[in-house]
Amino acid sequence: MATVLLVRHGRTSANTAGVLAGRAAGVRLDDVGRRQAERAAERIAAVPLVGVVSSPLERCRQTARALLERQTGSPPLTTDRALTECDYGEWQGRALADLAGEALWSVVQNQPSAAVFPGGESLGAMQARAVAAVRRHDAAVEAEHGPRAVWVAVSHGDVIKAVLADALGMHLDLFQRLSVGPASVSVVRYGPARPDVVATNTEAGDLSWLASAGPATDAPVGGGAGHEVADGADAVPADRTDAGASAGIRS
Repeated sequence: MATVLLVRHGRTSANTAGVLAGRAAGVRLDDVGRRQAERAAERIAAVPLVGVVSSPLERCRQTARALLERQTGSPPLTTDRALTECDYGEWQGRALADLAGEALWSVVQNQPSAAVFPGGESLGAMQARAVAAVRRHDAAVEAEHGPRAVWVAVSHGDVIKAVLADALGMHLDLFQRLSVGPASVSVVRYGPARPDVVATNTEAGDLSWLASAGPATDAPVGGGAGHEVADGADAVPADRTDAGASAGIRS
């Protein structure tokens, strides 16, 4: 199958204020968030994208436009409501510090598959619609552009964590073990037998090798030879945490 780059939106003022923005309108990237989006765009610029699919929320669309500004071609930008933020219901707009005192907070941390936000959706429902959307778009990209195609999905922290958990074969109850920082890039290649999770939560490093990467095949026994890193480029770090991200819920 094709390769998808899962990109979280850059930082917002709600992130720094410790407020669960959810689906609230008017939440935009702050100055740091814009620089983070530009940095992600620089990393992805060497990879000719065939398309970008974004959550309809403004902070994701801002990040998506930053990525497209660095592309030499004109890949299309579309939005998909299935990639939007989790519906946190009555939790939306509240301070994370206050929410940590709610009984549901412990469920979100330790048994997220049982978490249903009051007046909102469950984390299980969020994962189901996001995973279905990513796999659907990925199959459509391969059908139109071939197995070497690369595309981007721009979404939110918990949404990307849920998609990565599925690709890793992890139960949703384990998805809080993953970190997805602002404007981080995760790489997943959906092969015929299983997904290949190439990298998660990367904030730096060379991605140019994706421009010539072949389609996903059987996993190499022993680890294989990997890929060459461009001269002067840093290797892609995996599983970096972001010190400014909230614990457990990322909006």
